Amino acid sequence: MHEGKPVTATPDHLTFDITGMTCAACSARVEKVLSRQPGVDKASVNLALERADISGSGLDSDVLAKAIGKAGYGAILRRTDFAAARLADAKRDAARRAEERQTFLRLVVSALLTLPIMIGTLPMMTGLGDSWIGAGWQAILTTGVMLASGTRFWREAFGALRGGSANMAVLVSLGTGVAYFWSLWVMAAPGTGTHHAQSMASHLHFEAAAMVLTLVMLGKYLEARAKSGAAGALRALGKLQPDTAERIIDTAGKTERVGIETLAIGDRIIIRPGTRVPADGRIIEGRSSLDEAMVTGESLPVPREPGDMVVTGTTNTDGVLTVEVTAAGADTRLARMTRLVEEAQTGQAPVQKLVDRISAVFVPIILVIAALTFAGWLMAGYGVEPAMVAAVAVLVIACPCALGLATPTALVAGTGAAARAGILIRDIETLERATSIHAIAFDKTGTLTRGEPEITDILPADDVAPDDLLAIAASIETASEHPLARAVIRRAEGNGLAVPQAEAIRAVPGMGLEGRIDGTMIRVGSRAFLLAEAVHIPVEDDLHAAGTLAHVARGDRWIGALRLADELRENAASTIAELNEAEIRTVMLTGDNEPTARDIATRIGLSDFRSGLKPDDKLKAIRTLSQETKGHAAFVGDGLNDAPALAAADLGIAMAGGTDAAREAADITLMRPDLRLIAAALDVAGKTRRTIRSNLVWALIYNLVGVPLAAFGILPPVFAGAAMAFSSVSVVTNSALMARWRPRFERS
Repeated sequence: MHEGKPVTATPDHLTFDITGMTCAACSARVEKVLSRQPGVDKASVNLALERADISGSGLDSDVLAKAIGKAGYGAILRRTDFAAARLADAKRDAARRAEERQTFLRLVVSALLTLPIMIGTLPMMTGLGDSWIGAGWQAILTTGVMLASGTRFWREAFGALRGGSANMAVLVSLGTGVAYFWSLWVMAAPGTGTHHAQSMASHLHFEAAAMVLTLVMLGKYLEARAKSGAAGALRALGKLQPDTAERIIDTAGKTERVGIETLAIGDRIIIRPGTRVPADGRIIEGRSSLDEAMVTGESLPVPREPGDMVVTGTTNTDGVLTVEVTAAGADTRLARMTRLVEEAQTGQAPVQKLVDRISAVFVPIILVIAALTFAGWLMAGYGVEPAMVAAVAVLVIACPCALGLATPTALVAGTGAAARAGILIRDIETLERATSIHAIAFDKTGTLTRGEPEITDILPADDVAPDDLLAIAASIETASEHPLARAVIRRAEGNGLAVPQAEAIRAVPGMGLEGRIDGTMIRVGSRAFLLAEAVHIPVEDDLHAAGTLAHVARGDRWIGALRLADELRENAASTIAELNEAEIRTVMLTGDNEPTARDIATRIGLSDFRSGLKPDDKLKAIRTLSQETKGHAAFVGDGLNDAPALAAADLGIAMAGGTDAAREAADITLMRPDLRLIAAALDVAGKTRRTIRSNLVWALIYNLVGVPLAAFGILPPVFAGAAMAFSSVSVVTNSALMARWRPRFERS
């Protein structure tokens, strides 16, 4: 069915939830039908997620939905309006749970009816004697199985055939239907006496029809459960955002409970202990610790105070917070993160595109093989019944479910596991590129370092105490928002110093600050600033030392200097060591001076660095590195000036807390500023690709080995059904194991 076209749907991209798909042939059929529609440039159908993503111009959702319906499948348009989308998601999840319960009920009924047939015909199937159950009871019980499970496949097969295609349901319906109606025909054939009854019993194949349907239904149920688990990370992200928020409605602090869809930028909300943050915002009052594990992967609660940002979906653990909303609804970091994961999960690997082309002709080829098998057995003189049994086995073993699920289930599980660890992967092409990286270039400030300067040395004059020098400098820096000023103030507060009150503070652009303490002029700034004010500086600046010197003068006398340098990120050295151990070349690109760059490189074990680079120089350096590695170079950055290099790199990795431009240009976004996630991102990409390949090997083995065995009569229909069901389950289960992936540093 189709829910109608929302006015907010963009004309260049639409997403449908597709119902009724059972195998790779189904997804290939839907993709082919959509690609033929007017205005469609690209259509991608994901069997595991049961959705279709369509890109083009002037797309008409009604036309596309009708085309999908004519092909034999259902189409439900995904809403772009935030509130409507949340409601649609809830309905979709409820429908899927209901379908899963219905599948389980069909399975239970079929199993209960099949069990007596299986036990009763065991002597005949093993060649040890006659069946313990009569033909009449076999017919009655098998009819029950056909009604409980067979009708589902008949309905799906009819829809596919009506749409001009053949799928797994066609194979199952043909195979089990032939076995069932053949047995009914044998029962109805004329003949009397004990000999006829014994002869008839040996020619009945009710057990094949019943057991195959039950096994296939078992496979479908296990497949649904496994797919549900593989996509669990995406659903978990969607459920993180609460439905309501406590909004402040007047200056007296009165609050009201409202739906999150009504929140707007600038609203003030109260976040109480134990509740989730309903929107991105800035803390304006209160202190607390927030559990950000589900959003950023950070395992420990993070302390937050006024001025700090809070992220939608995180949990407030103790204090009461007053937060000003900076982003709500579909614009929150969580919503963007969820969209990014969804987009990654709907991509197709190059190998999957080949599989889809094969799947489109796979079922017709199997039907031809089954017909040739039947004819071959007849021509060999074995009679109708052996020919029918072999043809039925071919139909049953060949269902291409495993082929269709091999790539999407691994992709869903891999990107979901990465998201839980705080790694957002843009698309399947990113996964492919991430598995073949030979070199990684790092920006320095905000990437290898925290981007927040710290005081590394206090250099007072001979008769000045270090704490006095720091307190005097801090008193002037209180008027500045410059990162160097904040570093001085943090150090003074950390040392518990009493900072004197300064007056008439004035900034001298590009030079420093000046103000008065108890009527005496105090200046803090560069060497050139103090020299210009006729202050004699008795020491020379060490041009080979890392960091920046801030000189301090009281009146016309130099009283000392503070050296400030950017603090290294934790695990920077271990990350470089891990990458070097993996034989990945590492290089640092920075706009800082050569002494500072050399100091950082030495401390973290980098042998290659380039300093004094402007943004366009970084871009050239990345392009050169890409040429040297033949398209296998990555760049890690966080700033606005890093966006061109991130976009130009073969693989762009943006650090958490970076600018929007950097995140938009990157292929991978790290949701927390932990450099160890870089190696983890490469690891999960490699693991996902290996899982896809092993899935395809399993799927192809079942079909390439099973079809010939069935055609030559070695594999009877019952075992063919079990093998077919197990092939899908093994592929999906193998993918679901990806959900257990954790970054290496969390495993050790």
